[in-house]
Amino acid sequence: MTTSYDCSDPVQRSEGLTAAQRAVSLKQCIVLPTDTVYGIGADAFSPQAVATLLASKGRGRNMPPPVLIPRIQTLDGLATDVHPDARRLAEAFWPGGLTLICHAQPSLTWDLGDTLGTVALRMPDDDVALELLTITGPLAVSSANRTGQPAATTAADAAAQLAESVAVYLDAGPRTAADGTGSTIVDATGELLRVVRQGTLPLERLREVVPGVIGIDGSDGNAGTDAGQAPSGS
Repeated sequence: MTTSYDCSDPVQRSEGLTAAQRAVSLKQCIVLPTDTVYGIGADAFSPQAVATLLASKGRGRNMPPPVLIPRIQTLDGLATDVHPDARRLAEAFWPGGLTLICHAQPSLTWDLGDTLGTVALRMPDDDVALELLTITGPLAVSSANRTGQPAATTAADAAAQLAESVAVYLDAGPRTAADGTGSTIVDATGELLRVVRQGTLPLERLREVVPGVIGIDGSDGNAGTDAGQAPSGS
């Protein structure tokens, strides 16, 4: 059974967060707001839950979901050998519209798909999302839409595409600021940081903190190379 909660109402918000936590513990999918677009989320440490998320979107293992985290300190729990420049970007832009692809901690027993030993991490700038992540722990979260369709900017948009495949919808109003654009994704697994998806955070802002970040077109005096499949997240 699918239930939607209006998070602008304090009572419904509390009930919705409790219901979402319960759904996550049962390996079910939920829809939550982020500061960019709505996302479909599931327990990052449950292969069954992640597989359900991917199936709900009509997506294969070759497009693994990013992981949303509640605080910057979680970065070192989920990633290893974090590039110093990636850490600088996280400190400057988290919470916010920045996703960092890092080397995953090899000791973690999770299966997000064909990640090639990496994990894409983000701390969203949204009160409902952060409160939920605080009680659930890290969530695998991808944009709340069927693959190939526009990202959902309202909970109703998400429900129209995902329907009964999601147990709980947390409705926090339209995501108008991002205009349907997801986060900027930076690959931090090499010697130089590289933008692999341009999103809400402009390259110029990134370069204010790390001047050597390579643009998605290979700019900044370095020839562009194939950065691989970027995750499609919120």
